[in-house]
Amino acid sequence: MKRMVSTAREWLGRIDVLFNNAGILVEGTVEQVSEEAWDRIMDTNVKGVFLMCKEVVPLMLSQGGGAIVNNASCSGLVGDRNAIAYNTSKGAVVLMTKCLALDYAQKNIRANCVCPGEIDTPMFRQEARARNKPVEEYRKELCECHPIGRLGVPEEVANAVLFLASDDASFITGTAFSVDGGYTCQ
Repeated sequence: MKRMVSTAREWLGRIDVLFNNAGILVEGTVEQVSEEAWDRIMDTNVKGVFLMCKEVVPLMLSQGGGAIVNNASCSGLVGDRNAIAYNTSKGAVVLMTKCLALDYAQKNIRANCVCPGEIDTPMFRQEARARNKPVEEYRKELCECHPIGRLGVPEEVANAVLFLASDDASFITGTAFSVDGGYTCQ
C-alpha cells in the first residue's frame, strides 16, 4: 500500500481524492463460512480500506484536506440471509467511514461511502453461479427486490462517487449514500 500511494503521489504531485473500491463476496451462514474465508473477506473488504486510509490521510493532512469515498454496500446497512461475512465486512466499512468523518471533519477531510444495491457487474454474475441459477433468472429475481424494478449499472455508482468526491459535496461528510434503487427503503 505504501509503495502504491507513494507512486501515485510522485506521479500526480498530490492526492486529493481516495476512492477505496475493493470487495469480494463470500456467501454462507455462520456455520458455513470457514475462518479462512472470513479472514480473506475481512482482509480485502475492511483491512484494505483501513490501510489505504492510513497511508493517504497523512498526505491529505499535509496538503490541507481531501475527500475519501469508500465503496460499502446496501448489504452493510441491512441484513441478508446467507451473507454473514459480506454484510459484516461492508457494515464495518460504513462505520469506519463515519469514524473517519468525525476524526477529520475539522481538518478539511471529508469521508463518505456509497452503498450500492445490486449492480450489473461480474460480481452479480458470480452470485448467480454461486447460487446455481442462470444469470437471467437471477437478474429477474433481483429486479423484483429493488423497488425501481431493475439492477443498477456501474455508471450510476460512479456518478455518486464523483459527486461525493467533488466540491459540490463540500458540506457532506459521514454519509452512507445509498445507490440501491430503493432496496433499503423496504
